[in-house]
Amino acid sequence: MAFRTDSTTANTPCPTDMAELRSRPASNLNQHILAILALSWSIFQLWVVREAINDTLVRGIHLTFAITLAYLYFPRKRGYVREAIPLIDIAFAVLSGFAAIYVVINYDAIALRPGVPILQDIIFGVITLTFLLEASRRTLGPALMIIGTIFLAYCYFGPSLPEIIAHRGASLNKIINHMYLTTEGIYGVPLRVSASFVFLFVLFGALLDRAGAGHYFIQLSYAALGRYRGGPAKAAIAASGMTGMISGSSIANTVTTGTFTIPLMKKLGFPPTKAGAIEVAASTNGQLMPPIMGAAAFIIAEFLGISYVEVVKAAFIPAVVSYLGLFYVVHLEACKLKLKGIPKEQLPPILKTFISGIHFLLPVLLLIYTLVIERQSAGLAAFNAIMMVMVIMVLQKPILAYIHKTSILQGFNQGFSDLYYGLVDGARYMIPIALATAAAGLVVGTITLTGLGQRLMEVIEIISMGNLLLVLVFTAITSLILGMGLPTTANYIVMASLTAPIVVQLGGDSGLLIPAIAAHLFVFYFGILADDTPPVGLAAYAAAAIAHSDPIKTGIQGFTYDMRTAILPFMFIFNTDLILIQGIEPGGSAMRASSWIWIDSWMAWVGLFCLATLAMFAFVSAIMGWNAGHAKWWERLLLLLVCIGLFRPDLLATAVGTTDKYLMVLPPLLLYGTIFWWKKNLQKKCLSTP
Repeated sequence: MAFRTDSTTANTPCPTDMAELRSRPASNLNQHILAILALSWSIFQLWVVREAINDTLVRGIHLTFAITLAYLYFPRKRGYVREAIPLIDIAFAVLSGFAAIYVVINYDAIALRPGVPILQDIIFGVITLTFLLEASRRTLGPALMIIGTIFLAYCYFGPSLPEIIAHRGASLNKIINHMYLTTEGIYGVPLRVSASFVFLFVLFGALLDRAGAGHYFIQLSYAALGRYRGGPAKAAIAASGMTGMISGSSIANTVTTGTFTIPLMKKLGFPPTKAGAIEVAASTNGQLMPPIMGAAAFIIAEFLGISYVEVVKAAFIPAVVSYLGLFYVVHLEACKLKLKGIPKEQLPPILKTFISGIHFLLPVLLLIYTLVIERQSAGLAAFNAIMMVMVIMVLQKPILAYIHKTSILQGFNQGFSDLYYGLVDGARYMIPIALATAAAGLVVGTITLTGLGQRLMEVIEIISMGNLLLVLVFTAITSLILGMGLPTTANYIVMASLTAPIVVQLGGDSGLLIPAIAAHLFVFYFGILADDTPPVGLAAYAAAAIAHSDPIKTGIQGFTYDMRTAILPFMFIFNTDLILIQGIEPGGSAMRASSWIWIDSWMAWVGLFCLATLAMFAFVSAIMGWNAGHAKWWERLLLLLVCIGLFRPDLLATAVGTTDKYLMVLPPLLLYGTIFWWKKNLQKKCLSTP
């Protein structure tokens, strides 16, 4: 978890994916120089929204800021706290920054010699790739550096590899030209999305957090839900859902909301392991929640050539159903532990709490309005929301000072100070994300340079024997393993580049037309779940530190709670109605959004949402072993059948031989109602028996 290094915000968590800003330079001059560089980056990213600048130049400057700041903020050894920035790191920062901006300075000359790099291009290319890999190691750990190195080696040593994955190989000149001088490598689609959209949304979250929105969301959730059974745990879920919309980081959510909610859950009676696990499960799902959904969602839109609104549209039902399922998990845990809520008099008043920070909701509502109703680009929508947040930050302190009859001038000073540090924070939080997207571009570049995708498809098809379910299981496990060492964004890019097309292709070969967005969301979901997967689930470690529990046990318990999220990708792969896609036009391509047939009926949306929610509740009851009381093994089996019947009504329709699959939801609904009614009556009889 990263911590701000300015004197006014020490030990305040910030929303990065995995990185830790471990550098704490003692010199005030160092701090000011770093702050000015970070501020300049934020101002540049805001400026280019309104100015027509060549997109490639923006990517080059974006990476230049990121790689330069990485060497100034992050020490060579992980966990080492340095007193000042060593001269060697300053030299690395200058050299790597100059090498990255070389393509910007010499853009016209490079454009006149496409595919024919000169010696100078090769030298600066080697420097950039080398320093990029080292910067990714410093900020994100060794995993991404190792993966990038392996893929570069694969490009060069192709002829020496086993026949099944061998290729003609590429010379150093060709590799550098492809990875450094074109938009196929480090300056490819992932970095373009980082520079165009992601920075603005991260900055939006940083400004909202600095303005006090994160604390407001926690207090509002606590006031609204604290009185119910297992109230603090339900408040943790709601708070993580709201803060997840602005941070897009499971670790940030865990530390931000968990500091407040985990002790409350323990006080109420939740064991430390379960208190930490609930926070982990809630925080992990924060990246699934529209409208922001973290950086990877923007890359999904760019990879597929669809609008961000369509990504949100497809992800909405699974995300909300997953959160409702977690509410039900907490409710059942509270029932099993016989816990009550917090007395109303001990909670802050709901209306007063809501009104106290209602202005924080305005930028979020503006963002949603401009994205969904006005259909503006994601970048412009974020820019407008940022402008509103800035106005709020500057004015809220003076207004409070006027109300409380204190110094208005001091209020303005505090407001501008918050704005300054918010802009600095936004740039700091972007360092690991920008480096992750650039380094992951090496994987994308390798695929386009060597044709690795086709070879990998052949290997997976042989291993899975053409069975789509085995391919999905293989993909899920690989995503979880990679996600232990990679941030969600980098994990998604790697897996989407390697396996998402394979899932679509093998689905088509087996007669199942899978829209490309379903395969991409599948990878996205399991990349997120890696944050609480033992033995390296970083969110679980963060929660365990707050709960004073065993991190492995906390991770295992958190993953148990998150099994409800893990089944959703399998369900919407085989039943795309859950992502509001009815099918693919005859003769259309699963990879082209223009071929997808969207479900546009509001009535159908509501019906699908209700069925998915009931299916999730049945699954949660089966996993938790509780359905209006302790559930026996055969009850749990029946509940799993209900879950499958509601998520996949086509299975029963095929067995019966009818084309109206949604008529087949009636038997599982009837079975679910019968089980619940029988259990309730049995419980009443037990309570009434002397």
